[in-house]
Amino acid sequence: MSVPDYMQCAEDHQTLLVVVQPVGIVSEENFFRIYKRISSVSQISVRDSQRVLYIRYRHHYPPENNEWGDFQTHRKVVGLITITDCFSAKDWPQTFEKFHVQKEIYGSTLYDSRLFVFGLQGEITEQPRTDVAFYPNYEDCEAVEKRIEDFIESLFIVLESKRLDRATDKSGDKIPLLCVPFEKKDFVGLDTDSRHYKKRCQGRMRKHVGDLCLQAGMLQDSLVHYHMSVELLRSVNDFLWLGAALEGLCSASVICHYPGGTGGKTGARRFQGSSLPAEAANRHRPGALTTNGINPDTSAEIGRAKNCLSPEDIIDKYKEAISYYSKYKNAGVIELEACVKAVRVLAIQKRSMDASEFLQNAVYINLRQLSEEEKIQRYSILSELYELIGFHRKSAFFKRVAAMQCVAPSISEPGWRACYKLLLETLPGYSLSLDPKDFSRGTHRGWAAVQMRLLHELVYASRRMGNPALSVRHLSFLLQTMLDFLSDQEKKDVTQSLENYTCKCPGTMELLTLPGGPTLPPVPFTKLPIVRRVKLLNLPASLRPQKMKSLLGQNVSTKSPFIYSPIIAHNRGEERNKKIDFQWVQGDVCEVQLMVYNPMPFELRVENMGLLTSGVDFESLPAALSLPAESGLYPVTLVGVPQTTGMITVNGYHTTVFGVFSDCLLDNLPGVKTSGSTVEVIPALPRLQISTSLPRSAHSLQPSSGDEISTNVSVQLYNGEAQQLVIQLENIGTEPLETLEVTSRLLTTKDGISVSGFPLCSPFRQVVRPRVESKPVNAPEGGKPGDPSHMKTLEAILNFKYSGGPGHAEGYYRNLSLGLHVEAEPSVFFTRVTTLPATSTRQCHLLLDIFNSTEHELTVSARGNEELILHAGECQRMAIQVDKFSFESFPESPGEKGQLANPKQLEEERQEARGLEIDSKLDVHWRIPSLKRTGEASVEGLLSQLVLEHLQLAPLQWDVLVDGQPCDCEAAACRVGDPVRLEVRLTNQSPRSVGPFALTVAPFQDHQNGVHNYDLHDAVSFVGSSTFYLDAVQPSGQSACLGALLFLYTGDFFLHIHFHQDSASKELPPSWFCLPSVHVRALDAQA
Repeated sequence: MSVPDYMQCAEDHQTLLVVVQPVGIVSEENFFRIYKRISSVSQISVRDSQRVLYIRYRHHYPPENNEWGDFQTHRKVVGLITITDCFSAKDWPQTFEKFHVQKEIYGSTLYDSRLFVFGLQGEITEQPRTDVAFYPNYEDCEAVEKRIEDFIESLFIVLESKRLDRATDKSGDKIPLLCVPFEKKDFVGLDTDSRHYKKRCQGRMRKHVGDLCLQAGMLQDSLVHYHMSVELLRSVNDFLWLGAALEGLCSASVICHYPGGTGGKTGARRFQGSSLPAEAANRHRPGALTTNGINPDTSAEIGRAKNCLSPEDIIDKYKEAISYYSKYKNAGVIELEACVKAVRVLAIQKRSMDASEFLQNAVYINLRQLSEEEKIQRYSILSELYELIGFHRKSAFFKRVAAMQCVAPSISEPGWRACYKLLLETLPGYSLSLDPKDFSRGTHRGWAAVQMRLLHELVYASRRMGNPALSVRHLSFLLQTMLDFLSDQEKKDVTQSLENYTCKCPGTMELLTLPGGPTLPPVPFTKLPIVRRVKLLNLPASLRPQKMKSLLGQNVSTKSPFIYSPIIAHNRGEERNKKIDFQWVQGDVCEVQLMVYNPMPFELRVENMGLLTSGVDFESLPAALSLPAESGLYPVTLVGVPQTTGMITVNGYHTTVFGVFSDCLLDNLPGVKTSGSTVEVIPALPRLQISTSLPRSAHSLQPSSGDEISTNVSVQLYNGEAQQLVIQLENIGTEPLETLEVTSRLLTTKDGISVSGFPLCSPFRQVVRPRVESKPVNAPEGGKPGDPSHMKTLEAILNFKYSGGPGHAEGYYRNLSLGLHVEAEPSVFFTRVTTLPATSTRQCHLLLDIFNSTEHELTVSARGNEELILHAGECQRMAIQVDKFSFESFPESPGEKGQLANPKQLEEERQEARGLEIDSKLDVHWRIPSLKRTGEASVEGLLSQLVLEHLQLAPLQWDVLVDGQPCDCEAAACRVGDPVRLEVRLTNQSPRSVGPFALTVAPFQDHQNGVHNYDLHDAVSFVGSSTFYLDAVQPSGQSACLGALLFLYTGDFFLHIHFHQDSASKELPPSWFCLPSVHVRALDAQA
């Protein structure tokens, strides 16, 4: 026997072998349709008996194996069923002749045979025949199963007669010697009368009868015969047949212990599709089938106790039998099949290590020169058996050997498809899955070197199959999952091969269906590059949408009437895990930042990198990048434009690397940090772009509120210099601008600098004029922030709040801010300010000590004065005659500012207003000719209270008129002897009523030596009284008193007017009674 049956199992010893074969030309589909129906009748209950017959069907069986039928009867073909097509009566004789020829092949062992003829009709079909069945076609053949049952019953009759004939053989010394084919020549010339020869004949016959009893369903009888056979054969050292007797004893014991079978699915199918009724199927246990009327269960227990081997003894007997088989070179197939049967038994007993010993023995059993197909079958069965006992890696090893055998060099047409299919089946044994998700969880399982070798073989096999898409998929999988185990050179080789493949067949994210039916999942390159962090970026400060507060309050108030609800808080907490607290805007470019790095030892080019989103129509704008070799974390910004509104979720990104397109989902990226992936997209808003006449500033303003400034401009000015700022706003969006609100805010100034006005005028022209404040500042000794000789800084913000389009309808707006950074360099400042009285009571002299703190020569000019030239670092005095100021027009009470205004603040505002008025009257300007820059100088903040009092016009304004002409500065001329009319006027500018007053006029002469002569009774005479009286004067009212003088001599005379000390004058400050000095020049009378 040269062809092993690797599907053998212990319970096959109780089966009858029936061969089903076609005769003539029969289509494979029709043959196997009938074969399936025939093989469904695999067991049948013997009529009038508790015994069950088991049938084993084969559609191909080598005739040389049939010669071993006496050695083990389950190897003997006892039934033949042939299937043929015959459509005409004239072809029938030839067809029937073929049937007889087919019977002759197995004729020496056949018990019975049948011929199933399909397609023939007529008289021939009506002739009653037991060995031939006619059917019109393959569909109309309902009685096939019944015919098979009748056929099996006929086999049983023959089997039972042979069993009885052999079991009751009383010929004694005439028992024939049963032989295997290779023994016949060895027994020629033996002494047939010797006791040794007779025992051998008896032992072999006992073993043969045990086989027949086992096939006939008499399990207990077979055990008895096997035991007797073992004793007889052991005594004569007939090792080959002793091994067969021990194997038969093991098989019967296995059937007794494991009625479900040891053949796995094959054994389980034995009891499916049976034509037995339910009660018969329940009685199928072989140990219970007897014909002596004894209770089946009792009989089974007695037999089991007396003759059945224990599970441990079964394995020991198998080992002994195999050791006997190994002594015979021609019994290699028997030895191999015994090993397989023992392995299946040990698999049920879960004794994997013992089973591996039997399998290891089976590997080294030498058979004849096997064909390549037989080698493939042998290695495949070894793989399945190793898998059965849980040796998955060993199973994978033999399956891989079988795969390599499919494409052995000796095969003219290598079977690359079969090789590929077997290689796929080896994957689980090497802890290898073709799903990349299995490699993203936990540590790597399996031997990476072996796995890489296997993947390379899959790539090569799929290429030889002519399927480049499979090659790309496997090579991508190798690069993605084994990247950490590849050397630098291997990484270069694999990527080069991948690029060569993808030139012809680009890698995609589609499922690939394998030839056997399963599918290959896509392999996204999540490690090329490796992503460590994903962050959704807020829009730039100038484009961020904001909700109007009133609408925001309404929305919040309608959600719940409660201030706090734990249920709402809980839900918001869950949302916060993924949802981000800012919004994107429809139609605006949105950004997502990825922190990536390149693990490859060469530059990595990533093409077509974009975002994968859901929830909102999103236009992704792909990017291409090139990462240096083994780069560190590298920021990559992916952009896109949402086309609709709603909640958008960033699910991942897509790339094209080495010609492979990948969709990388964030859920499948291990170790990726993200602050959220869902953001709200609100309706579209207009977009304003700002440009100014000033250059942009590298200095960014940092308001205390934390707001971001979208645009910053800067300018350097001298103190007092003015610079015009022109702002241009352009709507670069698609939505119209509907509302625009402009506000300004001055940040806290540093180093005592302020701004002299921040007006806004259409179209948004801004004038900035910094000036120095010299108010006393309490500063440490190390620095003097109030020192005007140091550079000062001014920061201000212009805010443009605008909205429009659908976003405006939803209550959203945008805020565009312009940050202004001004650095004020010192120009000129006043070190001292004093006053001197002028000849007129309505004027005074202002003395300014001016210091040039620049590095350039400059000129200083005031209204009505000549220019004063100052060199760098030079200080000079400038005297300016100014009219006194009426400060009483400024608010004295908080009425204009509100009843709750701070008095101190009001006083500061009054001081500031006075300083501004003085500045405007003085109009002090400086000019630097070399730089062509001009500015103004301010005395604000430098004026002391005393100086202000000197500059202030008294609330009571006194005017003295001589002959109707004001007498304040110039001397009034008159003639000696002519009466001179004198008028004193009072204008009350105070808010209260004043008077009445009494004034006395005293003339005197100044001798210019400090002596005033008031004794002028002979030189000056009054016409009337020298005392004048003024009635009470109401606020804003006037009053006047009149008198006259007569000068008797020529000369210069002065009039001193003083007030009487009464209650009315005592209540008022002395500064209110400043009357101008009166100078009268008496000239000679005209002739």
